[in-house]
This record gives sequence, C-alpha cells and structure tokens, in this order.
Amino acid sequence: MKLSLLALCPAHSSMADSTIGCRIEILIHHKNITMTRIHPLPFEETESDIKISYQHHKSRFNARITNMKATLGHSLTAFNAYMEWYPLYEEVKNILGSRLSPLFAWSISEASGCPLCSTYFRKVIIESGESPETLELTSDEQHVLDFGAAITLKQGNIREEIYQPIRERFSDKQIVILTAFAGIMIATNIFNNVIQTEIDEYLHPFLAK
Repeated sequence: MKLSLLALCPAHSSMADSTIGCRIEILIHHKNITMTRIHPLPFEETESDIKISYQHHKSRFNARITNMKATLGHSLTAFNAYMEWYPLYEEVKNILGSRLSPLFAWSISEASGCPLCSTYFRKVIIESGESPETLELTSDEQHVLDFGAAITLKQGNIREEIYQPIRERFSDKQIVILTAFAGIMIATNIFNNVIQTEIDEYLHPFLAK
C-alpha cells in the first residue's frame, strides 16, 4: 500500500463530516523560503546557563544545535520545554520502531505544513533507503500515519474511524505517548512556521523537489 494521508476536505461539503475516504495532497513549497522573523542567537551572545543546556542536550542526545534550537536560545525556559521532544520521541521509537517513528513524525509535519520539520524527516527517510514519495506501507502502518495527520488537520477532533485501529493495536499508555508526541511535534511545527525558521544548510539536499 502506498502512502496517502487521510484528512478532512473542507472544500468538498459532501465530505465535510467524514475523514475516511477523503484523500488530500499536502503541498509544501519548500523552495519558497521566506526570511526568518527572529534570528538564531549567536553563540557568543548566548547566556551561560543556556550554553550549559546546549552542552547537556548535545551530549545526552548526540544532537546538534540547529537554527531552531539557537532561536529557542533566546529563552532557557522555551528551549528546555521544546527539548522534551527528544525523550518523548525515544518512547515513540520503543512503540513504533525505528522505521515507523520518523514516518509518524513526518506525517504530522506534512499535515502542519512545516517545511523545516518535513525536510528533517525526509532526510531520515531517505537516509534509511526509502523515498517519501514511494513509500510502501501495510494497513497498520497507514493507520498510524492517518492518526498523526488527522490529529493535526482536525485539531485533535478525530473521528472514530481513525481512532479505532489505534485503539485495537495499542495500550492506553502507548496511545497517551503517541498523542503527547503528536502534540509536541505540532508545537514544534507551529514554532518554526511562526518564526519562519531558516532551514538548516545540512537539510538543503533533502528539500522536496
């Protein structure tokens, strides 16, 4: 089964009360990159407590300080709040595995229309040997991606047809983790969309054509 994101089609009134059966193409114009509204804080201007948080973050998660993180560096509280994405994502990987986890995050980011986050997960998918445009998914995998996209597009008000396959497959604890991760992923998407965070140079080769 090839990837398709199921979502509400507000432009078609006959499907306005149904999610199932409505397939939309989510278009993100990756090349139309606008100017960032708030620039990443230069390291030399970053407060010492934030530098300490940077170092802890890099060593704990083997992660780089990206444009988004350096922008969050304007506020230690904001930086620490958003970096909770990482431990939550580790729990998602324990549930969904190393292949489906980034696809779940990608489906959310695509539905949010976040070029930066979508491109990051395109990188993960491509480097794993797959193409985001030609993914082959089982029905169970498709249900997970539909769940992520629907949470985003329906602001969490998903229909039972989307929720039921998740209910049948996962425990209460696992659904809580998946839903919480979707929330923090959407928050990340929103932050980057509002700030118009510049897509990091290392991601440029993975921009959608």
